[in-house]
Amino acid sequence: MKTLFYYLYQMKYVLFLPVALLALMSCNHSNKELNQRISHSDSLAINYFKGDGTMDTVVAVKIIRDSSKMQQLTNLITESAAETKAPCGYDGSLHFFKMNQVVEDIYFRMNDEKCMYFFFKEQGKNSAVELSKEAKELITSFRK
Repeated sequence: MKTLFYYLYQMKYVLFLPVALLALMSCNHSNKELNQRISHSDSLAINYFKGDGTMDTVVAVKIIRDSSKMQQLTNLITESAAETKAPCGYDGSLHFFKMNQVVEDIYFRMNDEKCMYFFFKEQGKNSAVELSKEAKELITSFRK
């Protein structure tokens, strides 16, 4: 006669697969909440810092009002899942506006190959999304 422990032991295999699949799927979702906050912005202010990871000096400021360029950047920021990372310095900041109100502040690091991220607050917690080479090129092109 099989015991309760035998059945519980067998159940772990049945439960492991769905839990593993849920964990994998949750790592590959988009940042829908962040996308909703910034996708309807009417302007974007970009502060460029010195580029050495410190925030103490703003060397350039660009205002973007072109909705297609803002949407392109929004898509690059929100295309991957957020993951918490310790900030490794900042090379600039993005401030998304809607009717002269800031709707989101996002900081970025792009001048350190080992640490290229967008940093922001998500539900009161620090979050980060990897900053792709495409995003770096786009942010750099705005400065010209």
